Amino acid sequence: MSRASSHALKHPPVTAPSEPAGATVPFPELAVAIERQRRRGRGAQSNASGRFEAEARVTFDDGWQSLDELPPFKTTVALDTARKVITRNDSPDIGFDRSINPYRGCEHGCVYCFARPTHAYLGLSPGLDFESKLFAKPDAPALLERELAAPDYEPRMIAIGTNTDPYQPIERDRKIMRGILEVLEKAGHPVGIVTKSALVTRDIDILARMAKRNLAKVAISVTTLDPKLARTMEPRASTPSKRLEALRQMAGAGIPTTVMVAPVIPALNDSEIERILDAAAHAGAREASYVLLRLPLEVRDLFREWLMANYPDRYRHVITLIRDMRNGRDYDSQWGTRMKGTGPIAWMIGRRFEIACEKLGLNKRRSKLTTDHFARPKRSGQQLSLF
Repeated sequence: MSRASSHALKHPPVTAPSEPAGATVPFPELAVAIERQRRRGRGAQSNASGRFEAEARVTFDDGWQSLDELPPFKTTVALDTARKVITRNDSPDIGFDRSINPYRGCEHGCVYCFARPTHAYLGLSPGLDFESKLFAKPDAPALLERELAAPDYEPRMIAIGTNTDPYQPIERDRKIMRGILEVLEKAGHPVGIVTKSALVTRDIDILARMAKRNLAKVAISVTTLDPKLARTMEPRASTPSKRLEALRQMAGAGIPTTVMVAPVIPALNDSEIERILDAAAHAGAREASYVLLRLPLEVRDLFREWLMANYPDRYRHVITLIRDMRNGRDYDSQWGTRMKGTGPIAWMIGRRFEIACEKLGLNKRRSKLTTDHFARPKRSGQQLSLF
């Protein structure tokens, strides 16, 4: 028998942290927390198997102190050889029907990230694997150019950063996102970007030129102004001050900017809504939006683990408020309400947001992108027109 400390069980022993009074726990959390030094600088506390795996793996000490010999989690990057790069969706409550994700997984390590469950499709954990085992799409610019050149392609805004962050740390060297922007600029195609990274300022030159033609806008997510909370909750994302500075630089370059207060977590960062909006407005943001915390699938247990480990005194209160806004559940995926929640507390958060935006002059005008400049790229071997 190996001295390694991994044990596979169909139904591992579970222990759930203290729950709100009267609450039921249909899916208790797995006792799979990873030792702190091994996950230093990461967001998730554990690395439980994904929902499609036949076995659940639990780490335990077998008495030989072999856990001390395990190396820390290091970021690895594999290549994703996708044949297409534009992803389509028909969700009725989001404002785009197509998107691009240059990377799978995200090193930012935001514990609340709703994209974490996608790693389960790869046979990996939505926990620490999601933020340490990444996949890059180096062919994305070439694939995009080919898809835009298709005779039946109809241009509409492409959203980037709606799943994983296109400006996460590995983009600094990979420059896949910059290559995508170069293709979009050349084709005159509109793009909307969402990020929480100050690295987006690297591409101000391209984005500013596109903005002059109403082809680009950028939204920067600011979850909190508290650097300690940010580092705990979003360990490898840019600091709040860096994000505000990025907003300032983007706005100064004439690029339409939006601040996203996302996610709003009751009893944790909801008291900062007005201050975040005020700071962003002074940095030059002209539009704003917010999203209530979402806990789909494995994200629920990952967030609960993180909350118990870092804010045990608030655990019961936070979970109770979340359920009050989700019809008594941890998450309600109903279209139309999944982003904002329901009930009096969700209503109050919405009204506070609207009042603050009104006072600060945010959302007075919505920036609109155009497809008027679209020029279909020439396909390889295509004969040029004589006229």
